[in-house]
Parts: sequence; structure tokens; C-alpha cells
Amino acid sequence: MSSLSDIGNLMHLYLDEIDPGEGTGAPEFLIKASAHLLNQKGGRNWIPVIVKETGEDKYQVIANSFIYAIAEAAGLERVWCIIADGSDETVEVTKILAGEEIPKINLSKASRDEIKAALEYLVKQPDSVLKAVKPAIATNRIDEAPRQYWKTLEPIVNLKCGITKGKQLDALNQVFYLTPQPMPETIVDTDILKTMSTADLKTMAKKRGITGISKMKKDDLVEALSKPIK
Repeated sequence: MSSLSDIGNLMHLYLDEIDPGEGTGAPEFLIKASAHLLNQKGGRNWIPVIVKETGEDKYQVIANSFIYAIAEAAGLERVWCIIADGSDETVEVTKILAGEEIPKINLSKASRDEIKAALEYLVKQPDSVLKAVKPAIATNRIDEAPRQYWKTLEPIVNLKCGITKGKQLDALNQVFYLTPQPMPETIVDTDILKTMSTADLKTMAKKRGITGISKMKKDDLVEALSKPIK
């Protein structure tokens, strides 16, 4: 097993010492055609496979799985690799840099430009379920909403920005995650209250000492909580 000093090094490893890991979802045609070209042009993978060590002379692919698949299809005995540490953070960053995973942004704190760029990316994807969504309108409404308190992305459906519950809302999970701030015990802003779940509204109403909560619907709770505290 190589030492920690090998981390970051370019090494010519035997292919049979490398576990393919998660593999690649690339079409067979691309792999075989690329392997044929690689054999014709000298058999050197100029773009290295990224691996981590798993034991003595044992490695596992963590990124550039497509390159590994081509080297295997080309019948190479050895493949050029870069050794990375196996931490979760390194694996995540490496996959993103290799274009194998999509980076996510924190919608709780994202800037207007970041939100717009993320929505435009999703809308432009082939067969996107968000093709009918206008990024400029959706960006304005999401940016102006009290998203710092959101625990899920569901309040976006209530913004009437063209994004509906189901596949469209689920698609946003590809680019957004949330780190919500603690909800204040008292909120009277109607716009914020409308974005909260009925369960959260009832909890807040109970703390405020509002009676008849069990029979109240969401609109009733919003109206009751929006009244100024005496």
C-alpha cells in the first residue's frame, strides 16, 4: 500500500488492482468507440482516473469512471491515475469537478443570481419537466420569499411561479438544499405565515395562547397569528 505521500501523485497502476466503484452510465457505443480510438493513438489515457486506496495495492475509482471504462474496454494493462484521499468531502468535490455530479447551492442563503443560474440550468436540460417555467419570474418570487425559514422546498408551490408539486418540485432537489434558521416564536407577517405548514402554524398558535386551534384551517391560523400581539 502506498504512503500518504502518494496523495496527489500521478501513478501508472495495473488495471486489475482497481475496483471500478460505481461505474459509469455512459452508452456502450461511446465506451467502445473511444477505446478503439485510444488503442489507435498510443493507448495512453491523458486524462487520469481518480482513485482512492482501499488496501495494499488496491484502489477504487472515485471519479472519471468513463476513462476507466474506456481503458478496460481497450484492454490496457495499466492506466494512469491520480491518488486522492478517500474522505467523503474529497469524493464529493472530485465527482463534481469531473462532471459526474451536479453541485448544489444553499437556497436558504443563495443570492438572486445563484437562484436564477440554477433555475436556468434546470430549465435548459433535455426533457426538463421545468421547460414551461420562466426563470426570471420564479427567481423573483423565490428570492423575495422568506426562504431562510423553509424546512422543505414545498413553499415554492404557493408562490405561483409556475412550479407545481410533484416532478417539478422534485427536480429542484437536484440543485438546491436548505439550512433553515430557527423560526421565531412570534411572526405576524402574513407573507411568511402563508409559507409555513399547518402543523408549524398550530404550534405557534398554541404558544401564543390562541384558542380553538384544533378546528382551524390554515387560512384561519394565518389570520389569527397575523393579528398584532396585545
